[in-house]
Amino acid sequence: MDVDPDQTYPTVGVLNRGRGLLYRDPVTGSSTAYKKLNRIGAGQLVYSRLKAFEGAITVTPEDLPESFASQEFPTFGFASDADPGFFRTLTTTQKMWDALQGASKGMGGRRERVKPADFLNIVMDIPPLPVQKRIVEVIGVVDEQVAALEAEADSLLRVRNSALGEMLSRGGDGWVSAPLSEAGTLTRGRRFVKSDYAESGLGCIHYGQIYTDFGASATRTVTYLPESFRSSMRLAQPGDVVIAGTSENVEDVGKAVAWLGDDDVAVHDDCFIFRHDLDSKFVSYFFASPLFQHRKRQFTSVTKVVRISAANLKKIVMPVPPREEQERISRMTGAVDSQVAALRAEAERLRRARGVLLSRLLNRSIDIKSAELLEV
Repeated sequence: MDVDPDQTYPTVGVLNRGRGLLYRDPVTGSSTAYKKLNRIGAGQLVYSRLKAFEGAITVTPEDLPESFASQEFPTFGFASDADPGFFRTLTTTQKMWDALQGASKGMGGRRERVKPADFLNIVMDIPPLPVQKRIVEVIGVVDEQVAALEAEADSLLRVRNSALGEMLSRGGDGWVSAPLSEAGTLTRGRRFVKSDYAESGLGCIHYGQIYTDFGASATRTVTYLPESFRSSMRLAQPGDVVIAGTSENVEDVGKAVAWLGDDDVAVHDDCFIFRHDLDSKFVSYFFASPLFQHRKRQFTSVTKVVRISAANLKKIVMPVPPREEQERISRMTGAVDSQVAALRAEAERLRRARGVLLSRLLNRSIDIKSAELLEV
C-alpha cells in the first residue's frame, strides 16, 4: 500500500530463530523513506527477506492489531488444509532455518536475501490437517510449561530489582556516595573480532556476551584468543568488573559482570574495565540496580546503537556502604539469582526436550498418539 504522509503506522519486524514478531515504535508517513508498506495481518506467515538466513520467520498471532512493515517482509495466507498454528511451530525448527539459509542468495552475509519465489519452492513434509492440530496441542503443552517457568523467573527478577533498589537507597552509618571516577579506575578494552577466536588460550569477554552468557559474575569465559594476543590486549584482572558500553537498547547498556576467574582476560573495546577495592559482586549488582538504570539515562547516546562513554560513565554516582554491608547485599541478591538461574535452566531443558519431540513428530519416528503419553 502507498504511504500517506499524514498517517501513523504501527510497525513490526521479525525476530530470528522463529521467536515471533518484533514490535517497533509507530512511524509517521512523513518521517519514513518508504513509499510503500506491507500490511501485516493476523494469522499470516511473514519472514524477513534480508535476515531469513537467521531464521527470521513466524506466523503472526490471531489477535495482532493492524500492523505494517517494509516490503522486505513478504506475507502469505494459508490454504484451508493448513493450520496456522502448525506452521508457527514449524518456523521454530532447525529444519526450517536450514532451508531458509539454503534459499538465501546474494553477495554474502547481510546482503543475502530469500526471494518469495524461492521461499515458495522450499519443500517440507506437511501432515494432514487433523495431525497438524494434534501436534500443535502436544507441543503447546510444553510451550506453556516453558512460559510458566520464564514468567516465574521474570517475577523473581522484578522482586530482586525492587529489593536491590531499596537496599541501595537505604543508607546508614558509614555509607558514602562517590562518582565512579572516585570509586575506582575505568579503562576501555581493546578491539578483537570473532575471526580471532581460538579453541583455547587467553580467555576473552565480548560485550555481547555480557547480555547473553554471563550473570552478575563469572569464573570462566566462553571464548578464547590465541595466547600470543595477551601483550596487545587490555586485560581484566580477577576482581575487576567488566561493563558493556554498547547495546541495542537503553536497558542493557551498562550491564556488568564481575570477573572472578583465576587468570586475566582480554576485554573487547566496546566494554570498560572497572578496577576498584570494593566487593566485586556488589559493584556488578549496582550496575543491575534500578538506581543505576535511572542515573545512566541522561548519559546514554541513542543512534542505531546505544552507547555510554567512559567520560559519562565516570560521572555516575554510586552508593558505597561499609564492606560488610556490600557483602551482605551481594549474598542476598545472589540467593535470588540462584533461584532465577535454576528456573532458566529448567526452561532450557524443556526447550531441548521440545525440540527433540517436535523433530521426531515431524519425521514420524514418533506417532502423535505415542507422543500424548510421553512425560516431558
